Amino acid sequence: MKNTLHKAAFEAGKIIKEYFAGTFKIESKDIISNIVTEVDKKSESKIIEIIKADFPEHNILSEEIGALETDSEYKWVIDPIDGTINFAHGIPICCISIGVEKEGEIIYGLVYNPMSEELFYAEKGKGAYLNEKRISVTKENNLRKSLLVTGFPYVSKNCPYKPVESFKRFIDLDIPIRRLGSAALDLCWTALGRFDGFWEYNLNPWDVAAGYLIMTEAGGKVTDFKNGKFSIYEKEILATNGLIHNEMLKVLMNL
Repeated sequence: MKNTLHKAAFEAGKIIKEYFAGTFKIESKDIISNIVTEVDKKSESKIIEIIKADFPEHNILSEEIGALETDSEYKWVIDPIDGTINFAHGIPICCISIGVEKEGEIIYGLVYNPMSEELFYAEKGKGAYLNEKRISVTKENNLRKSLLVTGFPYVSKNCPYKPVESFKRFIDLDIPIRRLGSAALDLCWTALGRFDGFWEYNLNPWDVAAGYLIMTEAGGKVTDFKNGKFSIYEKEILATNGLIHNEMLKVLMNL
């Protein structure tokens, strides 16, 4: 399964690199700012083709085609390009994200940015890695000394004020915040120690499935905003080094 995961990511990565900063067709989905490119679709097709060649009986949940359901206990959760808007504008902060779920638990996660050639990988119980080097979260225990990262939803009507209000609360504490435009990379960069904490609203399973496992295997803590057990099928995520988790929860409380 690990070999299939890596092969799918590398082959899709070749497609993304070929088209990056080039010309390709762009379409809007539910709203004009929520876009899909022909490269998303080509990447997705290649990933699914490789998975189905090795595991034809497995379930698929992918951003563009939705669900391909079987009776298998395994499900591959795929974002063929996380950070499509970045990709469409020639910004090299985008990635392929693939998680493998078994009976509701993520057991493999891979996030690959083909432009930077950074490949994050984790297997349940075996740690998290960047290009085969073990990674871990930071040891920063002071929220005010932390660097945070967040994102904003495309469809604001689903949570019209919470993202801005939460952002304001952290800004009011003079805490620096970044926004990459890729939730999968937000999680991986937090796992690596580039950030100390990440929060976001209104994400989808394919945005976080792989990054969630990478984050937890790097020693991080991931919950919802009430400190409850995280599920990739819920809409809230708070991911930290664990040491600033309670402080961030207090800021996010009662939104």
